[in-house]
Amino acid sequence: MTAVEPTADSTQLALIVIDMINTYDHEDAELLVPSAQRVVPVLADLIGRARDTGVPVIYANDNFGLWRSHHGELVSTALDRPHADLIEPIRPDDESLFVVKARHSVFYDTPLAYLLSRLGAGQVVLSGQVTEQCVLYSALDAHIRHLGVTVPRDAVASIHPHLASAALEMMQRNMGARITTAKEIDFDRPDAGAPTSQQNGSAHTQAR
Repeated sequence: MTAVEPTADSTQLALIVIDMINTYDHEDAELLVPSAQRVVPVLADLIGRARDTGVPVIYANDNFGLWRSHHGELVSTALDRPHADLIEPIRPDDESLFVVKARHSVFYDTPLAYLLSRLGAGQVVLSGQVTEQCVLYSALDAHIRHLGVTVPRDAVASIHPHLASAALEMMQRNMGARITTAKEIDFDRPDAGAPTSQQNGSAHTQAR
């Protein structure tokens, strides 16, 4: 992993990949896997475009209860399980940053807020899983930290689609999040993660 250098550009974007380094052997995994299968190709493209434009990619991941694990061990464990095909296309590279979390929010008792401040990142793109759980709670925590939030609805996976749809609407209405598609995110634009005035409208956002 590379060293983090501070920057003065407060419009800097960061792409957060939530809980995608996953063994898929937990409760409700059989409901999550089909959604993850649809999301992984989209997310792989999103990660690739972020890397190509120099946008920091930060993996925020559960530790599976293995408190002595580091990120390399978590990746290796996931790759050794039956759903390695969901890990390989989006695995961290040498430039990726990694935060291990223990609860739903990527901010809860993690150094992520400090890391983002050192990066000068005032905008976050939240991707990964699960839309109606960790993505939702992370969006709220980002919002109360005055970070701009974008959620590409085709780059987040869900267990229960109807709850995911409601979660996306809550993020849009209550947290000022920009709900969009992955292809609409332009990492070359400094305002690519900034919510627009339309995000506070009444349109119902559909989950995938």
